[in-house]
Amino acid sequence: MKRCIRIIGAASGLGAQDVGCADGPVAFHHSQAWHELAHHPGVNWGETLFASNDKSHTPATRIAGLCRHLADVVDQTLAVGEFPVVLGGDHSIAVGTWSGVARHAGAPIGLLWIDAHLDSHTLETSYSGAIHGMPLAFLLGRGDKRLLEIGLPGRQLEPAHCVVFGARSFEPEEAAFLASMQVRVIGQAEIEQRGFQTAFYEALTIVASAPMGFGVSLDLDALDPAMAPGVGSPEPHGLAAPDVLNSLDRLAHEPGLRGLEIVEFNPDRDRQGLTARLISALIGEFLP
Repeated sequence: MKRCIRIIGAASGLGAQDVGCADGPVAFHHSQAWHELAHHPGVNWGETLFASNDKSHTPATRIAGLCRHLADVVDQTLAVGEFPVVLGGDHSIAVGTWSGVARHAGAPIGLLWIDAHLDSHTLETSYSGAIHGMPLAFLLGRGDKRLLEIGLPGRQLEPAHCVVFGARSFEPEEAAFLASMQVRVIGQAEIEQRGFQTAFYEALTIVASAPMGFGVSLDLDALDPAMAPGVGSPEPHGLAAPDVLNSLDRLAHEPGLRGLEIVEFNPDRDRQGLTARLISALIGEFLP
């Protein structure tokens, strides 16, 4: 499917314990991997958004401000017929990305959340207090009111058309919440047991049947850290990069796809540009 891609950087590490991911969008924009990709006529760098540096406000307030701005930019990108690819930044920016898509759609959407973690805590259940461990809960209508209803009244996602894919490190409170919402979780152990293609086909079937379209949120820590070392919260093992690239190539042809998000790129931890080149390849799967 031919589409004009607009890259939107969201440079914030306010929700993370390792704030190095705040430098991810700017570092990628200056990387050789981006310069090679930028020659393609189907992609352009729109803008890079930054969180407020006003430290008199709490991190949650500053994240909410960034997410409102990001939601506006994503909505505007879709309105002019372009395909938003949001590059983070920590995963709390997902509140802005998918609120903007939901607002444009006019109703909750489906979402494929590819991640080593479930990211479904609240402040009451979080073991760390890190907001990047909460965005999926916010999008499903649960948690800090400052980060709710940024795109639509109520929840931004339709739980029956949401899948978490690749999770291998999470707490029981998160799993219980997603089970109560009937969000399908296909963890790393199940993927290994059933095979990547079979498990991914189920995930695609669930999200692609969302009436108002769906998106893909990819946390780079879902991948094996040997293939994507530039992340702040690496977990052993993980998805193989070739499997993920092949799956995104398949997703790119789905007519209901509304946007892509790639988060948690930490250039301080990248080795020899491996993760930056992987990001370029991931975006390349969506080019005509």
